[in-house]
Amino acid sequence: MTLSSFDPLYSFSGFFVGALVGITGVGGGSLMTPLLVLLFGIHPATAVGTDLLYAAVTKSAGTAVHGMHGRINWRVVGCLAAGSVPAALLMLFLMAGVDRKSVEVAHTITTALGWLLVMTAFMLVFRRQVLALLKRKMGDRRPMRPVTIAILTTLLGLALGILVTLTSVGAGALGVTVLLILYPRLDVREIVGSDIVHAVPLTLIGGMGYWMIGEIDWGILLALLAGSIPGIIAGSLLAPKLHERTIRLVLAGTLAVVAWKLLAS
Repeated sequence: MTLSSFDPLYSFSGFFVGALVGITGVGGGSLMTPLLVLLFGIHPATAVGTDLLYAAVTKSAGTAVHGMHGRINWRVVGCLAAGSVPAALLMLFLMAGVDRKSVEVAHTITTALGWLLVMTAFMLVFRRQVLALLKRKMGDRRPMRPVTIAILTTLLGLALGILVTLTSVGAGALGVTVLLILYPRLDVREIVGSDIVHAVPLTLIGGMGYWMIGEIDWGILLALLAGSIPGIIAGSLLAPKLHERTIRLVLAGTLAVVAWKLLAS
């Protein structure tokens, strides 16, 4: 565990990322972890662990909002958690047994993070087209049985558990897109709400695990929260007044540049 001094620059960064989360709904991990690595030079493992606890706190507020509006499908959440929680625990066990400061581990985390950002940027821009294409392809097929959907949801949770614990990225744009494919009849708000609720225990388990192996910087975490919480509120208030499509394109472009920086490093 590390504890750096409180730096206002982290709070400004937290406010910026929080505002984008409030406007677009895209998880902060897509920007926060690469921001910590590239801009502040934080080691990837510490950046991931700190961001996981940061996400657990910020997503808890989103859980309360979606819960009050009844936008949570607990069956979906349960299926996701059935796969993600064991996967997260396994990844933490593996991370505890390796030299996290080694060049190989740092390279593995940054490479996985870079490719996930590429996929996230792609989905931000082309999600509707991807969903429309899949809908046409699957239009003539017999609907999947509930058991099959439950199994696929659990496998999605398994993948998210691995990706989120390794990089802090994976839920949000990617998870929601797959859920929209598996549950085309559910309201989008219910899908988003269920994804956020599932992310809370996943990121909390991951963050607590990184804390136990000494990869949390509490000074950075507190500074990020001090900026991101008002940032999310401000972004949520601004969202109805902004052209959300334009913001998503700008965010996708930013993620693509960040991914290129990570993969080229």
